Amino acid sequence: MPITHHRLKNGLTVILEPNPAAHTAAAGFFVRTGARDEDAGLMGVSHFLEHMMFKGSATRSGDDINRAFDDMGADYNAWTGHEATAYHAHVLPEFMPRTLDLLADMLRPALRTEDFEMERKVILEEIGMYDDKPEWRLSDALIENHYGTHGLGFRVLGTNDTVGRMTPGEMRAYFERRYAPDNMVLTAAGRFDPAQWLAAAEARTASWQPSGVLRRDNAAPPVRGGETSVKDARCSRHYVGCLYEGPSVQSDSRYAARVLSVILGDDDGSRLYWALIDSGLSDEADFSASPQDGCGTYTAFAACPPERAAEIEGILRGEIDDLATGKKPLTAEELERATAKIATRATLQDERPAGRMQAMGVQWTALGHALELQDEVGRLASVTAEEVGAVAAQLRGGPQTVVRLGP
Repeated sequence: MPITHHRLKNGLTVILEPNPAAHTAAAGFFVRTGARDEDAGLMGVSHFLEHMMFKGSATRSGDDINRAFDDMGADYNAWTGHEATAYHAHVLPEFMPRTLDLLADMLRPALRTEDFEMERKVILEEIGMYDDKPEWRLSDALIENHYGTHGLGFRVLGTNDTVGRMTPGEMRAYFERRYAPDNMVLTAAGRFDPAQWLAAAEARTASWQPSGVLRRDNAAPPVRGGETSVKDARCSRHYVGCLYEGPSVQSDSRYAARVLSVILGDDDGSRLYWALIDSGLSDEADFSASPQDGCGTYTAFAACPPERAAEIEGILRGEIDDLATGKKPLTAEELERATAKIATRATLQDERPAGRMQAMGVQWTALGHALELQDEVGRLASVTAEEVGAVAAQLRGGPQTVVRLGP
């Protein structure tokens, strides 16, 4: 059945795609807020708040929430990024009404001070855990060096300093401003009754008040860029990351950028795979596109023994330059293989209600509309060699930001 779009009186957007043939159903709330929308002193508040949603509401404790999900056998989770935060569950159809009630209750948390202080310790431990992961540290350093003080350069987890100094009052103020219904999208997919679901969603969120909040800056931010080397005695391998300018999430070129990423950096059969992985020179190599609100980047990455650092970086950047300049032009076989891979992956993901729920939520949160599966796959399959060549040509001149991390 086709996607339907509804806007409730309080501004909450509801997106429904019922599928009577499905055996399960999925629902999720998507909030247009993330690290990009934080103040520098509150870096990490979006992710911290995501944790606090599971600590209980006025009517349920944290244990009550987790037990209620478990009683339904739900596959449930949440995630926080730079531009959105999501809470979702995948259940049997008969549990959809209870899932809506539970998710909506979570989205109005108690934010108790004692829970806040306990969860702060968990977040600080998480920051320490990821600080032990070189790939994560490299990623943080890349965006920090690329975007400087702009929110897109913030760490999603925050820092020991910002999380350590954060107060419950500051979190409550952020919640009241950003978690308003007119800044949220509710999606549902799979086997459920759309009329009943819509009526229940309207009744369950009727008391939620809009705030009129907007993203304060959705233009392309200035880029600081440059090259940085970080030495760390804890590292036994060398890591290099490069950021190039890419298309925004609003640009139609994002489809060609996705195809380009598969051609250059897919984990099997890409140019970097054959040049670095299959050859045994490097154990990790990747090239991926990250379209964002008003801007976008490509990330090229490789890891290798320290003694091969210069050689590996030369091959990594050389493969990208060869495609960008036309020295090793795109072939028809590469284009056909890449578009087939992407179309297959998109279809496999969207065969499950949870995949459709996520796809619709992400698309609507970013673009203000959601695409039918056949339209999305059709557009990906129609990407031409000229379109891929055009986005590849923008990589000429090398990356804007480079970070090297090693012993």
